[in-house]
Amino acid sequence: MRFLAFAGAVVISGIAVVWTLTSNSSRSPASYEIAGFEPMTGDEMAENFFLVAPEMLTTVYRAFNETDEGAIYDSLAQVAAGEALEELYLERVGAMVGGGLDPSEEADQEIHTMEMIRIDQEREGETFIWNSRWRVVGTVGHATHMHVRGNTYAAVLTLEPVEGAWRLTGFDLTDVDRSEAGEMVAAAP
Repeated sequence: MRFLAFAGAVVISGIAVVWTLTSNSSRSPASYEIAGFEPMTGDEMAENFFLVAPEMLTTVYRAFNETDEGAIYDSLAQVAAGEALEELYLERVGAMVGGGLDPSEEADQEIHTMEMIRIDQEREGETFIWNSRWRVVGTVGHATHMHVRGNTYAAVLTLEPVEGAWRLTGFDLTDVDRSEAGEMVAAAP
């Protein structure tokens, strides 16, 4: 009798193992929403990171062109979450307060181009670490003149799923090169 109970338990366990293996292997990997793209799995992100990173940074710079605090936050929240969202938001709002930008007026900075210079990727499950370098060219205006700026930035960017969407969760700036800061030109009347 014990042998039959043991044999029955082994058969039931075997069925459970086969069912588990079959059900796990038939599941599709999770896809996550991402601004500007169709939803992507981790493997698709690993293949397309060189397209995704510049689009995410461009969204950050579009948010930096905003002067309304709510619009800045909402734009940044499309690509960032957690500490990265907080840091980017506070950096932009701090520039408005400390840099003489008047939120009631038109934006007096404009990004003309953003280009990736280098991006290396590391992957840890569904977390991606992008060691990145990019150049931004734009203008920053003051009351009587404008500066053309061409700054180069380096950062370690962390991307991972947050509430069903790919988001930057780390934005650790490691270098800012302002040697291509440009020249001063007269502002348009």
